Amino acid sequence: MAADHPAAEPPSPQTPTPGRRELAVARSDDPVRDRAEEKVRRFLDAALELVTGARGKDFTVQDVVRTSGQSLRSFYQYFDGKQELLLALLEESARRTADRLREVTAEEPDAAARLRRFTRDYHRLCRPRPADREHGADAEGGGAPAELARRLLTDHPRAAARAFAPLRLLLEEILHDAAREGAVRPGLDHRLVAGTLLQAVLFHPFALAVGGTDHEARDADADADALWDLLARGITSP
Repeated sequence: MAADHPAAEPPSPQTPTPGRRELAVARSDDPVRDRAEEKVRRFLDAALELVTGARGKDFTVQDVVRTSGQSLRSFYQYFDGKQELLLALLEESARRTADRLREVTAEEPDAAARLRRFTRDYHRLCRPRPADREHGADAEGGGAPAELARRLLTDHPRAAARAFAPLRLLLEEILHDAAREGAVRPGLDHRLVAGTLLQAVLFHPFALAVGGTDHEARDADADADALWDLLARGITSP
């Protein structure tokens, strides 16, 4: 019974901090905020187009300027350089992904089902396969943005980890509800569990590669179910 388990502490409230997009707009000397927002959005859209293109992350600031149809001077009004732009793009991607996952997990009847749905849908978004682009997953945080997230977490772990706050906080909420319902073990550090689960899903393609498996030849839903089973049950016998 759920009542036999002590209630886990809910996620600690955090004061929202401005994201890089907001900081970029605030940095501008343009007195019209809407105009500054539009310019930043065009730079981010250009970066997304380049990241999801054939060159991936291997583009220059000049490429972004040319694709956005804006000036180099304007770019440096908003961003310190390419790395700042990529981190802003990661924040945007993570925020949209969290909004999408919050919407779809709300359809589930209980927290345990929400936790499984979160894992399976996030796995689908992170899976690097051509079908992701065909179904628009790049715009929602999957495909190439997932690869960008993997690279930035490796190269700039602290800055990139901050971008994942919306996803981590949503997952902590679900874990708290699941603990209250008795669906997960009591006494777990939900922040640590959330980070472990997000990391396991995001970097799952590496696990397949190390195991000698071609992820493109495997069924995405079957892979998601296998990962969920491992995360939920562990590897030892009961």
